Amino acid sequence: MTLKTARPEGAPSDRFSGIHPGSIDLPIVYSPRLSRFFSLFDRRWRPWAWATLPPTAVAHVWVALLGQVPTDPNFVVYTDAALNGGSILPPLDHIQGFNVINLAFLLTIGPADQAANWAALLADQRATLKKQYNVAGVSLIVSAFGEREHPTSQDPTGVANNLAEFVLNNNLDSIDIDYERFNLVIQQPGVGEAWLTTLTQTLRQQLPQGHFILTHALLTWILSRWLLPKRRQERRLANRLVQHLVLQSYEDCDSLLNSTPSSVFAIHKSGVDVNKLVIGKSGTAADITNSGFIDAATLGMCVQQAVVGGWKAGVMAFRFPTWTPPKSPS
Repeated sequence: MTLKTARPEGAPSDRFSGIHPGSIDLPIVYSPRLSRFFSLFDRRWRPWAWATLPPTAVAHVWVALLGQVPTDPNFVVYTDAALNGGSILPPLDHIQGFNVINLAFLLTIGPADQAANWAALLADQRATLKKQYNVAGVSLIVSAFGEREHPTSQDPTGVANNLAEFVLNNNLDSIDIDYERFNLVIQQPGVGEAWLTTLTQTLRQQLPQGHFILTHALLTWILSRWLLPKRRQERRLANRLVQHLVLQSYEDCDSLLNSTPSSVFAIHKSGVDVNKLVIGKSGTAADITNSGFIDAATLGMCVQQAVVGGWKAGVMAFRFPTWTPPKSPS
């Protein structure tokens, strides 16, 4: 079900910029947050009650439910540790040019590292920080799983619903899925891919397209298997539901761009929009986990080659604060 309305009176205009000029299509999301909102007005599970709510109340629920979707290209930085002194988010002047911060990691047993630090803040603190970063053009999202958890044995629908609930309850712009169960993909082809597809579809039901970013940072080999030529459904899903896919596993410009099934232009030839394929890498050799290291100068040349080939998706760096991007000259 979709409700269409003019922007509510009293709603901050910056929260609606770039979504739908003049009006907004908002799929009704049966989330705990929405349920609590309706219960305050004795309107639980009654979407038609929107018409009877005062304008200021409607404005508040719009602001509460909508995330900020960054404009392309996406420049993404992961963070999994707070700064000395306790600051959770990378300072804006340290990440100039980046427009997505991924808080690592959310696990099925609960938040860890920076996800836990964010959840531990008071609601007012989260709201203040989110507004500050959103106004600066930066989306705040949580990253799930990583190499620390391989939840494929769990029900993907239940996992996705719990992940979405964390996003909504903790005032985030959405979620990144960092799925790294490559042994399963090798040993039982199709199992991990099907699990990931159901997870993605369920997340999109809870975090609607156009109002929340949804990204995947899969190990590149898994990504190439998920998007095999025979997997038309997965390619359509990637094009339709996912903001961007991060490619991480490569050793040089050729393997990144052309020479392997998991390269940028090979995946593009399989039917995936080339401008959904964000190029990612560890910022320092110390941050390497399972995807190899390329120095910044070499990676810059790879990016230039990609641009010449028609690519302009963006770049991801892992991870702040052990890696900090150089400040722009004043």
